[in-house]
Amino acid sequence: MDIQLQNLRKTYGSAVAVADMSAKIPQGRMLALLGPSGCGKTTTLRMVAGFIAPTSGSIRVGDSDITTLPAHKRDTGLVFQNYALFPHLSAAENIAFGLRRRGVARAEREQRVTAMLGKLKLSGLADRLPRQLSGGQQQRVAVARALVINPSILLLDEPFSNLDAKLRESTGLEMSRLQREFGLTSIFVTHDQTEAMSIADTIAVMKDGQLQQIGSASEIYERPANRFVADFIGRANFLAGRILRREGQDAVAELAAGLEMRLLDPGAAAVPGAQGEALLRPEAIALADHASPGSLKATVEQISYQGAIANLHARLGDGNAIVASVPPEDARGLEPGKPIGLVPKPAGLIWFPKA
Repeated sequence: MDIQLQNLRKTYGSAVAVADMSAKIPQGRMLALLGPSGCGKTTTLRMVAGFIAPTSGSIRVGDSDITTLPAHKRDTGLVFQNYALFPHLSAAENIAFGLRRRGVARAEREQRVTAMLGKLKLSGLADRLPRQLSGGQQQRVAVARALVINPSILLLDEPFSNLDAKLRESTGLEMSRLQREFGLTSIFVTHDQTEAMSIADTIAVMKDGQLQQIGSASEIYERPANRFVADFIGRANFLAGRILRREGQDAVAELAAGLEMRLLDPGAAAVPGAQGEALLRPEAIALADHASPGSLKATVEQISYQGAIANLHARLGDGNAIVASVPPEDARGLEPGKPIGLVPKPAGLIWFPKA
């Protein structure tokens, strides 16, 4: 079933935890609530789960308004950050817990648990207690317990945060596969932008209780709605500047160190004389000789190799730091202190007017 959040709001006295949140998650799709600590993402999830009541607004699942429905009557599967496994129950017993609470007959219960153990690659671990399982195995038991009841919606509250980076990535992708296989409508809370971008269909970026932007990973990365979103999603360089002139839909701006660059369709606010900043993603920068015209003059400070790319950390003449992501072969021979030229690609520049 699809989920519809309409003007969902939660206040505690004068403090606003969530301000008029609206979003629609179609059947079988996953929405990631993404943002820094305290932005309201977990509060939003807990309102959908029924653990806290919204101050105003509504929550609909399919044709049903569940805004005031108690948590135990909502057809939801939940996976928590700490997994919330019962320490005295085996993996199989933990998975079966929700089925037992629902009065499912023993034979069917055992059949469904066995099938779920197989799907989550836990068949050989059915009799182990949580303390005898690794963090990744405990996480899979928690996911199996949420899925075995065949819920209408799946809610995940930072379920991978206790795993190491490599296991977090592989587990997240497996979770996404299972979510699609079961056709579950899901809401997923995370503060990890890479995690959200890799497994969610849609991302809602939040700050201070307010929704900043909602869209696909590519939409949010390539067309951020504001400076906060641009800075929070991926690496970002910001070059201060001013608009020199308009040329049709485009504009020409003077950026750092007097460099003139064309801005593609920067919006109506980009009028001659307007101050602002241009977002420049690291991968939208090419290396050039220090004396090359049309380049930003910089000095290498550090190079970090990341396999397929090399992140080149440099300092511009005005003292601002800048990062360029280039092919490793382009960075060979560079070392700290060496002067270089950095050439922004016009398609990689996004203008943000000064507030």
